[in-house]
Amino acid sequence: MRHQDDTSSVNEEGRGGFSLPAVAATGLARGLGGALIFSLPMLMTMEMWWLGFYLDRFRLVLLLILNIPLLTLLSHQAGFEETSEWRDDLRDAATAYGIGIVSSTLVLTGFGIITVGMPLDEIVGKIAIQSVPASIGALLGRSQLGGGKAKLPQGSEEEAYGGELLLMAVGALFLGLNVAPTEEMILISYKMTEWHAIAIIAVSILLMHGFVYALEFKGESPLYPDTPWWSAFLRFTVVGYAIAALVSLYVLWTFGRTEDVSLSQILMSVTVLGFPTSIGAAAARLIL
Repeated sequence: MRHQDDTSSVNEEGRGGFSLPAVAATGLARGLGGALIFSLPMLMTMEMWWLGFYLDRFRLVLLLILNIPLLTLLSHQAGFEETSEWRDDLRDAATAYGIGIVSSTLVLTGFGIITVGMPLDEIVGKIAIQSVPASIGALLGRSQLGGGKAKLPQGSEEEAYGGELLLMAVGALFLGLNVAPTEEMILISYKMTEWHAIAIIAVSILLMHGFVYALEFKGESPLYPDTPWWSAFLRFTVVGYAIAALVSLYVLWTFGRTEDVSLSQILMSVTVLGFPTSIGAAAARLIL
């Protein structure tokens, strides 16, 4: 079952004299640490500050809304505690979101990025855009800082495969949020030719497939020893790259990078952003 290592650790803490509030406080502290680890690079990125100021509010709200089911599903993999019902996962997601908002507010205030004299809309926008990666980090802080790793569902092969795809999407989104706001990403897409794009796609797929087999060697991916190479390539590498490309396109659209540009340039930008998002998707089982 999921979170067995977390449950046993809680039981051991209880036998050691720790009260439930102390255990909860420890989980929240790990969540705060995870939020800082995952979001600090973005909290210190100027482009992310400006996005909170000028980003289209509909797209920002949509990102915040979509983050809720993402966090809920992610909680089903690695939450703050053992959960048996979806309402518990929703509670974990709400807690992670709260930690993400609080940590983003504290850091941005400490850096002087948000001040009392700023318009409320700008303050809310800057905190909201940063709360998404911070909330993901908060939710994963339990498995990362608690000495455990996210566990795939054990019910069936289909559930395990779905869990892998979810973690791929999270890994792609995390790295995509890091890179997409920067001007360098757009500059690279303008400098590249079609042959550069083909080479980047090929390298991305090769690296992803390398990660798939690295995970198989670690025994963490639902691949069996007799799995044909083409099956792993199609089910994980190709599907994973498609997920990374779709995440890249969505992030570019959210940040307004697809406005007033040709289709060919959008595809080039997706290819460029698809390189880090594909690495994030492939390495998700190692780093999340």
